[in-house]
Amino acid sequence: MNVYCEISAVQDTKGSSKSFPKHETRHLSEHKNIARCARFSPDGRFVATGSADTSIKLFEVMISKIKQMMLPDSKEGPVRPVIRTFYDHVQPINDLDFHPQSTVLISGAKDNTIKFFDFSKATAKRAFRVIQDTHNVRSVSFHPSGDFLLAGTDHPIAHLYDVNTFQCYLSANSPEIGVNGAINQVRYSSTGGMYVTASKDGAIRLWDGVSASCVRAIAGAHRTAEATSACFTKDQRFVLSCGKDSAVKLWEIGTGRLVKQYLGATHTQLRCQAVFNDTEEFVLSIDEPSNEIVIWDALTADKVAKWPSNHIGVPRWIEHSPTEAAFISCGTDRSVRFWKENL
Repeated sequence: MNVYCEISAVQDTKGSSKSFPKHETRHLSEHKNIARCARFSPDGRFVATGSADTSIKLFEVMISKIKQMMLPDSKEGPVRPVIRTFYDHVQPINDLDFHPQSTVLISGAKDNTIKFFDFSKATAKRAFRVIQDTHNVRSVSFHPSGDFLLAGTDHPIAHLYDVNTFQCYLSANSPEIGVNGAINQVRYSSTGGMYVTASKDGAIRLWDGVSASCVRAIAGAHRTAEATSACFTKDQRFVLSCGKDSAVKLWEIGTGRLVKQYLGATHTQLRCQAVFNDTEEFVLSIDEPSNEIVIWDALTADKVAKWPSNHIGVPRWIEHSPTEAAFISCGTDRSVRFWKENL
């Protein structure tokens, strides 16, 4: 069901918010330094996390494995869901993505590189391919075909790479972007027809996935505060953005109109994410002062839940499974937590 089919008709809907199911949470693993980012595979079977310790961990989060993990520890000790650990960067990891069809994971890091890891090989610890960029790689996103990838960097224009030739393309038709235009996040739409960038200058920009021209710039989407995340709805009609102005906003792509604001969570310090759940009925983000995970009804914009994060210190990243009622939180306390709807 597309929850947004009637979104413009329910601007003032009240009293019809859904309740978000209770979740249980478990400590999945711990990095040696801050856990900075996470990404699920498209089928929801795997999740990868990246850390300031320069390592990447890969977990299998299939239902059977998680059911075991959620049980009290057995005589043999706790179930260990980490199936791979990769070490090949020399600076903190900023973002990760999975190839849409193959067992390849990519990472973008502060060492100006994008690295390719084949997680089908049990012994592989190092990347089998490396793209050397000119800037800090802050965000990465595979095209749904798997043939191209986008890198959002300290440069104001996303770098488009051909995965087969490693040739880099820059948009020839880009707006004037000031000195503070570094990209915090770049994400393709579900078909690759568009991509979105969230930038340090507070703007959300929409780009044509074929011509790489900027088709809409929402300047000051988060006023003068950084826009820290942006992602498309599955039907590609809306973009959800988050910023350091403590706002989470839903934008209509066709008009650039603000259609929803999800308020009541404060996030001014970290590169906070706002994400949909798997059905797009709810929006999740972080409240930094209370160290809580906040959930809104996507349609009514009512706050429907606030849960302690169970991290010591505020989570830096939240990522929802694309296929089931489960999400990951990554902490300044170095830990990775898995959240699953109560079974």
